[in-house]
Amino acid sequence: MYIKELSLQDFRSYEQLDIALDHGINIFRGDNAQGKTNILEAIYLCATARSHRTHKEKEIIRWGEEAAHVKLQVKKKYMEDTIDFHLSQKSKSALVNKMPIGKLGELFGVLNIVMFSPEDLQLIKNSPKERRRFLDIELCQIDKLYYYALRQYHKVLKQRNLVLKQFLKQKDHSMLDVWDMQLEEYAKTVIEKRIAFIEELNEIAKTIHSDISGNKEALEIVYMPSVEPYEFTDKMLKYREKDILYQTTSIGPHRDDLKFLINGMDVKTYGSQGQQRTVVLSMKLAELKIMKKYIGEEPVLLLDDVLSELDDKRQTDLFKYTESIQTLITCTGVEQSVWNTQKIGKLYNVTKGYVTAEEGI
Repeated sequence: MYIKELSLQDFRSYEQLDIALDHGINIFRGDNAQGKTNILEAIYLCATARSHRTHKEKEIIRWGEEAAHVKLQVKKKYMEDTIDFHLSQKSKSALVNKMPIGKLGELFGVLNIVMFSPEDLQLIKNSPKERRRFLDIELCQIDKLYYYALRQYHKVLKQRNLVLKQFLKQKDHSMLDVWDMQLEEYAKTVIEKRIAFIEELNEIAKTIHSDISGNKEALEIVYMPSVEPYEFTDKMLKYREKDILYQTTSIGPHRDDLKFLINGMDVKTYGSQGQQRTVVLSMKLAELKIMKKYIGEEPVLLLDDVLSELDDKRQTDLFKYTESIQTLITCTGVEQSVWNTQKIGKLYNVTKGYVTAEEGI
């Protein structure tokens, strides 16, 4: 799978941008704040229907304009797809092959991506919310049932929390019983699929991490659900009074977390910065392998200014595992590890929202 063409209109710093991409390595080089990351953000938006940088998506629209538009063409093993994404001040919508989609979540799977940014290197130290987001983005791309269950879970969770806020007035336990039954149904699906995914991620990431560390370290990724599927009913009743008091649901997939161990030691507490980065790198590379297994071809890899954060060895390890994968790299300068791959397809210079191709690559 690779992106053949990308067009932006009034997207962030770009009034108009039309570029053809190589199926190998594409480098976007330029100083900071020139618009490099905007290109990757547009691709991420078409793959996941959301920005990886902001929840206020109207910020994506170019200053002074009413709407932004992204169009890209995806070449796959047996077919091609065109995604048109439109974002206005009040709404967002998308077309796939010129046909409108009913729900933006239907974009998941049309274009499969793995993104690696400097923020991801803080995944271990960041809040549990970021680690749940990592799980959700990956699973939603490869499992439609997971996407549906997660979406329904959050809808029911919102309604249950609303009932909790009104409970002191109405004191109606029957309403909570109704929402608890629905919450349990979707929560079990989400938790079980997360358990299965972490088992698979563990198997692959452990092998990659051992290779990167010279067989000196054993990585283990531990899924920490706030409640097991089999005990959901009992725990919901147990915590009901607490939920009523605090007017929020205290257990469920929205409270889950991950823990990372190297040789049995918690990496968040005891790991060096280098070890933490190797763990995240191993997980991202494992993502690529898992996605290929489920979709039957390699996804697109987006590297947003991450190479400067990795030492030479980790850069070499990264490119060793990403052969034959379309890779889009943003950077201020081309790292030696990139030149060493000898597979650079296109090199672009980015300056103040203008992109020019460098000849002779």
